[in-house]
Amino acid sequence: MSKKYFFQISTDPDLDPRKCAVAMACAAQAVSDGHNVDVFFASHAVKLLQSEFVDAMDARVSQEPGFCKEILKALTEGARIHCSTGSQAVVGVTPENADDVLIEGLTLNWSGPPGVIALSSEADICLSY
Repeated sequence: MSKKYFFQISTDPDLDPRKCAVAMACAAQAVSDGHNVDVFFASHAVKLLQSEFVDAMDARVSQEPGFCKEILKALTEGARIHCSTGSQAVVGVTPENADDVLIEGLTLNWSGPPGVIALSSEADICLSY
């Protein structure tokens, strides 16, 4: 039976990149298992959606080149991706410049605390990293 999963990733990937990779891998596994998945990137975890940043993550998490980008590709193809508008602004990303900075093929739902509350209240299972 399919469940509705909500993942909130807010760990700063500069401080704990491995935890961020694990969070994305778990969300990708939920997608692979056929669940309905929403992933909300908040605080400095929004950097994980930046193409250049995620390309550089593989070495930091002791993985082969392309590993983190493949996980994100699985998420963009099978999950609904959300982000904090305010957190993106802090790292210099806005809806206007997002296509130049963020990973290709990303359909992003911009929100904030109201989105987190709505998504988590609708989920069967909530995980926070």
